[in-house]
Amino acid sequence: MRKMLILVAMSAAMLTASAGAKAQVDLSTYADADGFLDIQALTCARLAGTWQDQADLLSPRYRGWYNGLAKRHYMDIRKGREAEHELIVYCKANPQLRIIQAIDVVFKSMRERAGIKLQ
Repeated sequence: MRKMLILVAMSAAMLTASAGAKAQVDLSTYADADGFLDIQALTCARLAGTWQDQADLLSPRYRGWYNGLAKRHYMDIRKGREAEHELIVYCKANPQLRIIQAIDVVFKSMRERAGIKLQ
């Protein structure tokens, strides 16, 4: 469990570092005039280019959104961390994708490995 936490933390740091020489920016940079952030439009590259503490705010939001869509009112912490790690790796390799597109790919892959078929 401890190794998994360290791996997730390292992966999150690598995603942030993958922004290259560009300066980190506040998520508010991508907000509209009223201060709202369209999380459906946010790309992997933009997430990688923001401060880590601000990027960390989005993970629970996306998890809650997808659990709500599935009408699930519980959370598997282990699978959540595994999905977060896979998302970071996938986003790093595909910075042009929107985060929600990357989440769909990662979740589909995890379901296939687990033998879960959607109706």
